Amino acid sequence: MPGKRVRDSAAVLAQVMTPQDANPAGSVHGGLIMKLIDEAGGVVAYRHARSNVATVSLGRLDFHSAVRVGNLLSLKSCIHRVGTSSIDVGVRVEAEDLLTGEVRHAATAYLTYVALDEKGRPRAVPPLILETEEDVRRNAAAKARRAKRAVRR
Repeated sequence: MPGKRVRDSAAVLAQVMTPQDANPAGSVHGGLIMKLIDEAGGVVAYRHARSNVATVSLGRLDFHSAVRVGNLLSLKSCIHRVGTSSIDVGVRVEAEDLLTGEVRHAATAYLTYVALDEKGRPRAVPPLILETEEDVRRNAAAKARRAKRAVRR
């Protein structure tokens, strides 16, 4: 099975936050942001595997700044590591104030997906081709996170 480059499956999802996305104070619900993170990560995993995928874990999620009604939420996701059937994805969430142009780093998340065959069983995924120093750095960090998870099990 030929390998795939990180950039071949990377994606950016964007959505304007509306009042229905927020609490009465105008801050977007963290749970909604979590849902969008899973969607953005899932798109990337699906693109890489070209099969159904299931979320296995949300290894880490850090919120850095509040997202407000009217902000454009951009979720930038790419693959950091692949295993036999697993795909580790990183998602960077940015909130842009459309009136001022200010962009804030709102959240960072790391998720693991598993590729599934037609019967819902894990299936092999293409290897990951690392082209840039950033690809290599992210891959090493993902391997370290995986090793920590293995110790906790």
